[in-house]
Amino acid sequence: MNEALFWLYLTNAVLLINHEIDSAYWKEWDLFHLPGGIGGFLLLHFPLLFLVLYGMAAVSGQRPSAPWFSLLLCAGGIFAFSIHTYFLRKGRQEFDHPVSKGILWATLVVSLAQMAVTAVLLTTGKIA
Repeated sequence: MNEALFWLYLTNAVLLINHEIDSAYWKEWDLFHLPGGIGGFLLLHFPLLFLVLYGMAAVSGQRPSAPWFSLLLCAGGIFAFSIHTYFLRKGRQEFDHPVSKGILWATLVVSLAQMAVTAVLLTTGKIA
């Protein structure tokens, strides 16, 4: 099941990174009123991407921090889906494209599956 967690984590990371590429297209910094424009947005993503990739190494190496990085990524995926669904329902046009919505829905599904696998591994003691 640890291998399943790795592949779910990797899939979720790819989906979220693609979402962030899409976010640059939609100028997400304007949606969230973030300062710095594209420059600030890009600088913000250095530590975020570092955490995502470091978490993948932790999951791959079955380190004690692996479940917490996994749950953090799941929370990020669920948050991305939820906040953009909220904005879409409020009439915002950002992310109102079939591929954008598909990425968000896929992120939700994979995040929930990854969360379930992480919970099983934690409760059975098969992951630190």
